Amino acid sequence: MENKNTPGGKKYKEKIMAAIENYGKLKPEEKNCLHLYYGYGKGKTTSAIGLAIRALGAGKKVAIVQFDKGYDGTNEHYSERNVIRKLKEIGYEIDIYPTGCERMNEDGTFRFKNEQCDFDEAKKGLEISKKLIKEGKQDLLILDESVAAVAYNLLQKTDIKELIDLFHANKRYELVMTGHKIWGELEEKADLITEMRKVKHYFDKGIPARQGIEY
Repeated sequence: MENKNTPGGKKYKEKIMAAIENYGKLKPEEKNCLHLYYGYGKGKTTSAIGLAIRALGAGKKVAIVQFDKGYDGTNEHYSERNVIRKLKEIGYEIDIYPTGCERMNEDGTFRFKNEQCDFDEAKKGLEISKKLIKEGKQDLLILDESVAAVAYNLLQKTDIKELIDLFHANKRYELVMTGHKIWGELEEKADLITEMRKVKHYFDKGIPARQGIEY
């Protein structure tokens, strides 16, 4: 006897067909969703960048704003940006806006304490995000580490709320936000939430962040 609870069963097929039919009835702005990728496990930015590549492959336009991931024009600590710039050069419609100050010390350690430049850069990222939300021509907008910026006290919860409210007033594209912690109101407003939960990490046995893997 066919198990109706397994993929390929009658109930599953009916659910898929209903979703396809209902999607066709939605207004254009109702088809665009808010994604949240959060948690203390590895993979939030990785997932967002993967989605960007998929969108580009489908002929879509992508914009990425990164918070607290500084770039001085010479030292690049986020290797994916090298590829993104190359994609831009060869004609793919992707724009990336890194914001943030240098946090890597000369000895390889990390500067955790916020300085005024960090707050200034977070504000810059916020303004870029608002402009893209209201005026951008992208099909996919990624606000990487925007939610994490709240945990680091660079932004306020009200800033994130304002961005989401602006998005709901300008739903021409898909929106992705990443970070470590989410809160009740943010959870309610999202259409998709994926938690990256740390089960095991090689850092705990002494393997540090590695180029091409973590950055």
